[in-house]
Amino acid sequence: MNECEVKEGVIEVNSLPAFLRKMAEVAEMYQTHIICFDADEMAGRGHVEKAVRHAVRSWQKGRAISRSLEMEALLYAAGTRQCRIGTEMGLHEGTNRSYVCFCPPSPEATETLGEMVRWVDEDWEEIDPTRQARLMKRFEITEEELEAADGRLALLVYERVALLEINR
Repeated sequence: MNECEVKEGVIEVNSLPAFLRKMAEVAEMYQTHIICFDADEMAGRGHVEKAVRHAVRSWQKGRAISRSLEMEALLYAAGTRQCRIGTEMGLHEGTNRSYVCFCPPSPEATETLGEMVRWVDEDWEEIDPTRQARLMKRFEITEEELEAADGRLALLVYERVALLEINR
């Protein structure tokens, strides 16, 4: 994923529309796309990277489902064409543990967004039982599938992300 960079950040969102407007201003100012993924809804950094890679490719090939790269990435992250469901993978009001993706990378945008985001260097890869249950429900993964994949839930989620390309 050479054209994008993913960072971890904790974001306090009082008003989602106001925060998204500020984020769009920063993105426009530095000619980048900024996509925020709710870390608690993701199967780790690999999930983010695969969703963004598919979204960028669909935009480059003129086959995008949505009107923005940001929404396209959220749709791939959710494995759906439904924008309402895709937005569930993004920010919400309150405290957000978020994977923040910059396409293309922009140190200036990262620094400016740092006024609204507390950048952290934490490991959010572990999938606890609560997140596992949520991911299995969201992606309709059965216990049998999980057992067949030797418990590697993230791989099954990646498969669902890739299937959106086929199930257009």
